[in-house]
Amino acid sequence: MAKAKTVFFCKECGYESAKWLGQCPGCKAWNSFTEEPMVQTKPKGMTSGFGATAAKPLPLNEISSDEEERTLTGIREFDRVLGGGIVKGSLVLVGGDPGIGKSTLLLQMCREISAEHKVLYISGEESAQQIKMRADRLGKFPGEVLLLSETNLDFIESALEKEKPEVVVIDSIQTMYREEVGSAPGSVSQVREATASLMRLAKEKEISIFIVGHVTKEGTVAGPRMLEHMVDTVLYFEGDNSAAYRILRAVKNRFGSTNEIGVFEMSGAGLTEVTNPSEYMLEGRPEEEPGSVITTVMEGTRPILVEVQALVCQTNFNMPRRTAAGVDYNRVNLLMAVMEKRLGISMAGCDAYVNVAGGMKITEPGIDLAIVLALLSSYKNKAVDSKTIAFGEIGLTGEVRSVSMLSQRIKEAEKLGYEVCIVPKAKSARNIDGKPANIRLIEVGNIRELAALL
Repeated sequence: MAKAKTVFFCKECGYESAKWLGQCPGCKAWNSFTEEPMVQTKPKGMTSGFGATAAKPLPLNEISSDEEERTLTGIREFDRVLGGGIVKGSLVLVGGDPGIGKSTLLLQMCREISAEHKVLYISGEESAQQIKMRADRLGKFPGEVLLLSETNLDFIESALEKEKPEVVVIDSIQTMYREEVGSAPGSVSQVREATASLMRLAKEKEISIFIVGHVTKEGTVAGPRMLEHMVDTVLYFEGDNSAAYRILRAVKNRFGSTNEIGVFEMSGAGLTEVTNPSEYMLEGRPEEEPGSVITTVMEGTRPILVEVQALVCQTNFNMPRRTAAGVDYNRVNLLMAVMEKRLGISMAGCDAYVNVAGGMKITEPGIDLAIVLALLSSYKNKAVDSKTIAFGEIGLTGEVRSVSMLSQRIKEAEKLGYEVCIVPKAKSARNIDGKPANIRLIEVGNIRELAALL
């Protein structure tokens, strides 16, 4: 009997090689190659492109550029992240930790659109009875949602041909398999074949398909990285399983912005929208306590007020401890070095802890000024006024640089009743659209000026 031919795939990017390699030539990842059987398969009914016949080149000027046809999900936060609704014929990947609420969110979406659209929910992990129990907790469905517990792609394609749904949910892509591919479900070959088949069906039949993807311990979608390249939209569901809130973030979106987020709160009846995240993040905030400062961060076009907390205390060890939660640890160390050099204070004998209340992870540099102000407030044991917010980027020389979307940040603070806003003293910061009437602006050009404010 002839030995079955095998090929090596990179788990990160899908690079194919005839032999095992220590480092992938494509993505430079180490020890990422896996050996799998090589099977020559041809998707049924597909000759080229996304149609049943050969594609014909068209002049660019003759191609219509009309807006994509979208369907509102009935969940405003979900629509915001998708870019305005579900695009017809799109393939959307939803990833997140186990138990974070991916299946619950998609089942709620099915409930909202079931009255006007034909929906098919395909599960490879749960039986129809289990899905029905979860659906009963969400409430009454206004329309009919078809359920199918299946993992064989051939049977799934037959069901799509027969039922002709408008929206399909695949939960999850790692459980789907095709018999012609000899490897196990969840392998590089199976995931690639399943995604390619679903992408072809979405484009040919103009079906909007949502696929659920498991994540690795590093927080990325399991399987080959090419899975994220093949789909139209990649959404990540973030949050702590023990916390009530969830954040839906777009990592890739061919039909909208990749900076938008949706905020949800987990309850007994499913996920509920948080329409005012700023108020939600500041709930329970202590007032007139040293080390607490409010700042404004931008998530896409949405300004969100968050609380930055810092605790500086004397240490009994030779090596002081530094801890950061919600912000970059190395960025906190850099800012503390700038404080020691430019403000002349010594933190070598102090432990320092920095935390963003609410569990959000902030990456933008506009939070620098709030971190320095919180550390300085805790170090001097002097509280910052509870009606004051601060934002700005800090350089190595101690200068305070301007940040984007100043007007939106200030208006959000004014809307929530804040009276003082510490902003960068930069030329771009002075050109604010519409001077706020109910909030006083304090311009600072260097962190040395912060000490006087305390």
